[in-house]
Amino acid sequence: MSPGPAGREVDLGRVLVVEDSPEDAEAIERALRHTHPDLRPEFTTRGEGVVDLLLEREVLPGLVLLDLNMPGMSGHAVLAALRARTEFADVTVVVFTSSTSPAEVDACYAAGADSYVYKPVNFTLFRTVLKGAVDYWQDSRAAGQADGGTEPSPSVK
Repeated sequence: MSPGPAGREVDLGRVLVVEDSPEDAEAIERALRHTHPDLRPEFTTRGEGVVDLLLEREVLPGLVLLDLNMPGMSGHAVLAALRARTEFADVTVVVFTSSTSPAEVDACYAAGADSYVYKPVNFTLFRTVLKGAVDYWQDSRAAGQADGGTEPSPSVK
């Protein structure tokens, strides 16, 4: 854990998964357990309350995996709400969704997503894609902390 520039502690070993599909949440949990057994995922099925949940914490997750297509508060709205708060500036937000629309991709990057990753249907590919995204952001954040700087902001699609 380390304090980020926004002053809140960020734990790179924690991930908040915002996913309404029980099947996708189970697949994410299985994939992370296999590829990142030391990672501590937490799941929520709704966009509502995510900002309040994080505001209550002294230690923030290093990564938020965010589905876009949810009932109620959409992933787009959650992303906008997270990026509107300076307290969450050091939290990496990866949109992990089934939407392949170029307009969706552009809108998410414009709203402040760090990455946009398509959820494959095949579990082996799903696990590989998720592993790549988590590895990339963990390595980038760790390197940024070691340098005393911030992580890069690539367009990983």
